[in-house]
Amino acid sequence: MTKRLPIFPLTGAVLFPGMQLPLHIFEPRYRAMVGDALIRDRLIAMIQPQRPIEGAPLFEVGCVGRIGEIQAMDDGRYNLILQGTARFRLVRELEVTTAYRQVEAEIFDEDEDETLTHAQRGGFEREARHFADSQGYSVDWDSVERLDDRSLINGVSQIAPFDPASKQALLEAETLTDRCELLVQLMQFYGRHDGGEEIVTLQ
Repeated sequence: MTKRLPIFPLTGAVLFPGMQLPLHIFEPRYRAMVGDALIRDRLIAMIQPQRPIEGAPLFEVGCVGRIGEIQAMDDGRYNLILQGTARFRLVRELEVTTAYRQVEAEIFDEDEDETLTHAQRGGFEREARHFADSQGYSVDWDSVERLDDRSLINGVSQIAPFDPASKQALLEAETLTDRCELLVQLMQFYGRHDGGEEIVTLQ
């Protein structure tokens, strides 16, 4: 199905289904967008622009978020938590009178019951441990082991310190298995970075 969505195009801010994204809304056009969303269905779509300039074309895939916790400030700004609900594919950008951009989007019909095999899960956790150690991250692995597959893969995809192009590729991965395999490749790629070298990126 297709749906009309207000969009927040922001380079590097990638939301995944089931995950949360904290946002500080201060620009007047996006304050208006939040106000309109609160009146309607509380939905806002996150999508990356192809270039970090005003009015740039958009990537084809983004994620719809539902406004959860929200704090309205006296000066009109908002602090809010956006809860990822579903990925979408851009159909077309709409001509609108609002200050913020809107699109027609096709909502992905995804298999919410998809899981990883035992071997895939084990291989991912081993690579994640190696990556965390190489980057000097402290991780509560007991908590990680209790996560379901989707929460684990989408969660790491959202918080991992990858460049925007890599995050976009993860979001566009068709299945949970595809995203898991790409995550392993990215951790291996980024894990080769030595602190004395220039930061590596995937383009």
